[in-house]
Amino acid sequence: MEKLFLDERIIEYFKENKNRVQENLLSEAVNVRDKINDILRVGDIDLINNAHSLIKNIIEGNDEELDLFAKQEGIAWATHSLTLAFKLEWVQAIRRTVWAFIKEMNDLEDYWNMEDFFEIEKLLNNRIDNFLNAFFINYSTYKDALILSQRKVVENLSVPIIPITPSICILPLIGSVDTYRTAILEEKVLTEIGRLRIQTLIIDLSGIAEMENDVIEHLMKTLYGTAMMGCQTIITGLRPEVVRQMIRLGMMFDKDTKTYGTLQQALNEYLNIGEITLK
Repeated sequence: MEKLFLDERIIEYFKENKNRVQENLLSEAVNVRDKINDILRVGDIDLINNAHSLIKNIIEGNDEELDLFAKQEGIAWATHSLTLAFKLEWVQAIRRTVWAFIKEMNDLEDYWNMEDFFEIEKLLNNRIDNFLNAFFINYSTYKDALILSQRKVVENLSVPIIPITPSICILPLIGSVDTYRTAILEEKVLTEIGRLRIQTLIIDLSGIAEMENDVIEHLMKTLYGTAMMGCQTIITGLRPEVVRQMIRLGMMFDKDTKTYGTLQQALNEYLNIGEITLK
């Protein structure tokens, strides 16, 4: 039955009707469709392309990709505090759209008997439900960790290093950063790299509006220290004001430090989630 569900005819039918699938999806997601551009702007989350990717993985039964995709999406939505009701409506609209086109396909050719059709229904909905469950678990887990870390920042000037895989961690910096806090940052980062054996540290600076010159210099030294410990550092969310300061100071990251415009872009790369669309 698994083989039947992954029949190439289903995949080809969705490819051939990609534009109609998108139109149907937008008609189903009444509250979300007017927020698509806002979500793209705020969180760098392309709901349309993500929907095509999700549909493709559901149809093909790519369970590992679905799980990774749910993790990436959960972290991204938690990071930007996006409305969960929109995500739920969007996924349910995807569910209804997929079923509408499978039914349409069967009406045209009468591919399956009732027993097979109900088996397909079970497989399909289980995959969508598993995706939703994984999304909400990762959203909740990361959101709780982020809130706890931010509370520690306020109370103890802590440095919130949040593991997202055994070897990858995120350091989201928010609020003001002075020389005292950068000293704590250097000590905590180097200690945690050794303790957790971090191989990749993503430092998100989207919550930092400005930094003094000596703070920038201290940050650069910290990055050099992480490299000495064998940890690759990824910088995301640099504000234009901070970039201009670095240019005026004649500073630049070394060749091993990668930068991304948003945390979402780094997650796409380092959680191995590519943009998969039906062509």
